[in-house]
Amino acid sequence: MTERTGGCLCGAVRFTAKSLGGFGVCHCEQCRRWAGSALFAATVPEADMMIEDVRSIRTFRSSPWASRAFCGTCGSTLWYRFDHGVDRSGNYELAVGLLDDANGLTLEREIFSDQQPDCWQLAGDHLRMTRAQTLEKYGAQPETD
Repeated sequence: MTERTGGCLCGAVRFTAKSLGGFGVCHCEQCRRWAGSALFAATVPEADMMIEDVRSIRTFRSSPWASRAFCGTCGSTLWYRFDHGVDRSGNYELAVGLLDDANGLTLEREIFSDQQPDCWQLAGDHLRMTRAQTLEKYGAQPETD
């Protein structure tokens, strides 16, 4: 896939993704609250992400294994990183809406599909993983109450 460019709403954060991996959708409660709906994201390997200016990027550790980034100027959702608790590491799960051109992407998977609200449904034949399947695949431990 060819490289893609993009940025946040105000333009303070601009990036070039040299490659995009699979396009997926997450229905977990954290992503829904953070993105305002399901998170539509494409995987960008850590080495393939080039960020022009990091000064406006803010991060929030949302679990022991992941962090989320947003623009500190306009508040745009940027990316999720499954970082295993190591800040500023791991591949980027880049919000698809940030891309200057998202045409040509194909939905490959939905995760936390059993937490999807009944008010929306994504069509097509693609992988759908439940919460338990997702946690098992990625080796993440569920939060304890």
